[in-house]
This record gives sequence, C-alpha cells and structure tokens, in this order.
Amino acid sequence: MLKEACSSADFVAAQLTQDNDRYGALGAHLRAHPPASVVTVARGSSDHAANYAAYLIMARLGRIVASLPMSLVTLNNAPLHAKDALAIAVSQSGQSPDVVEPIRYFREGGATTVALVNDAASPLGQSAEWTMPLHAGPELSVAATKSFITSLVAAARLVGHWQDDAEFLQAIEQLPDALRAATQFDWSPALDVLTPASRIMVVGRGISFPVALESALKFKETSVIQAEAFSGAEIKHGPMALIHDGYPLLIFATRGPSQAGQIALAEEMRGRGANVLLAAPDDVKERNLTLPVAATPDLDPIVAIQAFYVMAANLSIARGLDPDKPRHLSKVTKTN
Repeated sequence: MLKEACSSADFVAAQLTQDNDRYGALGAHLRAHPPASVVTVARGSSDHAANYAAYLIMARLGRIVASLPMSLVTLNNAPLHAKDALAIAVSQSGQSPDVVEPIRYFREGGATTVALVNDAASPLGQSAEWTMPLHAGPELSVAATKSFITSLVAAARLVGHWQDDAEFLQAIEQLPDALRAATQFDWSPALDVLTPASRIMVVGRGISFPVALESALKFKETSVIQAEAFSGAEIKHGPMALIHDGYPLLIFATRGPSQAGQIALAEEMRGRGANVLLAAPDDVKERNLTLPVAATPDLDPIVAIQAFYVMAANLSIARGLDPDKPRHLSKVTKTN
C-alpha cells in the first residue's frame, strides 16, 4: 500500500501525457450538448472520487449532480429517463455488475456515458461511450491508493476540459511535483493519537468532504478502526453526542470557503474534550498536521489524500496489522 501510494505522482505524470485530445473532444461535446441531468455511478473509494467530481461540476459548471442508487437499475428496473443525461462511472476494476449495468442502461437510453476506469478493456470500459483510462498500472494492494488519486485527477481533467479552462488545466499539470512533495509531509503526531484508538470521526466540508469519506474508509480497511465521516455542518446534528474526553477527531481544513468554519469547529471540539487532529496548510497556526497544497484550492484534496495515505499505511503497521491484506476483503468486489 505504501509503495503504491507513493508511486501516485509517477502515474499521474503518465496519465497527463495521454488522452488530451480525447478529453478535449469530450469537453467540446459537453459544451455543444449540455446535459439535462448528471449522475455518478460508483462504489467504495471510487464513489468518493465521484463525490469529488460532482463537487467540481457543481461548483465550477453549475450543473446539479446526483449519485445514482444503482439498485434502481439492477434490482428495481426503474424507468429512469436517460435521454440527454450525463452518466459518469468511476471504477478501478470496471468489473462490478452494479456499475456496468447502469452505464449500459444510460447509453442505450440516449445519455452521454463516461467511464473513468483503470482497466479500459473491462466490461465498464467497453460499455461506456467515452472511456478515459486512469493509467494507474496494476494495483496489488486491496486498499486503493494510486487508482483513487488518478481517479481524482481524471475527474479534474474532465471538468477542466468541459469548462475549457486553460488556467485550471495548467494547474493540473503541476500535480506530479505537488504529489511527490506530499509524500514527505510528517504526520507522525497522528500515530500517537490513533495507534490505541478504537473509533474516530473524520470531518470535512465542501471540497474536502470526499477526502474525509476516503480517509474513514481507509481507517476501517487497514487499521480496523470504527471510523465515520461527517460534514463539518452535520456533526452538530447528532454525532456530537458521541464526543467525550479523548475522543479522536481528524478534521480536514483545506483552503476555500469552508476552511474558517473547520478551524472554528476544531477549537470547539477541543473545548468539549475531543482529541482533535486538525489537518490544515502551514499558514494555520492551530494545525496539528500540515496539509500540502496544490496550484489551486480545487486540487488540494488530491495532495491532501496523498499525505494521509502515507500516515494510514504506517498506522496500520503500528497497530500490528498488514495494510496490504485487510481481513475479509478482496481487490475486486462484484455486487448487483
């Protein structure tokens, strides 16, 4: 896991040298034929990447995006109106039927279908009209890392070309260097707090919420910690009742409109006795963990999760576990 996570920069660099014309053509198609609706189709870490794609599309393009409950297609046979929709699937393996079948359904119904998938020859890659390979190479660790990061980059490229935003696309080109730097950030203070922990809340908001979702999943997969992700706006609506002296919270305060609220939440939770790990850029004096930053705030989650992955792999080892072999899990999960 650690080796694959730290190789992400190289695979992102490789991805950025490929498929530019295809992304450009997809962007031109979406500008010429604006979708009437947008849905994402994904599970697990890929769904967290889809959440990031959805945030970028809504924030930068103003299009409302929904996460498709796949059982509406695979189990309920619901009569969904696919014409003029945009359906974006994200997957590492491209093999799960509940990701493949909705893309086939939407394509047959007249939607524009896009697959951000590592295995372009997979059933998903063969089912979508626009297949955009992640170019992450084989991923052996059960816990996805480099495929997740390359999914985020592919989503950013899709949005940048849809917008035809040269400045954003240039910022994406700088990600490999930012990712390499992120692997060197020292998050060892988190190990002191989390090695003995049995539970944790991970808090994000806005552009950082997908990172909170992914971090919580990795805590469960690789360190057997009961972890839940919450929006900073939701934590006071019930979850705060769980807070007691020493309860660990990891709060992501990436740059952007939500940052000030996340910093204030960290201070409030400390006042309630929580053991807060505030992850924020180096200009935030209240931070416990330093977040790397990218060329623009909308890309900060990509380098933030890179720093987290290094810590997560080391945490698993510190807890006497093998991050490459999570119990009960396999690399490819097929659900209907």
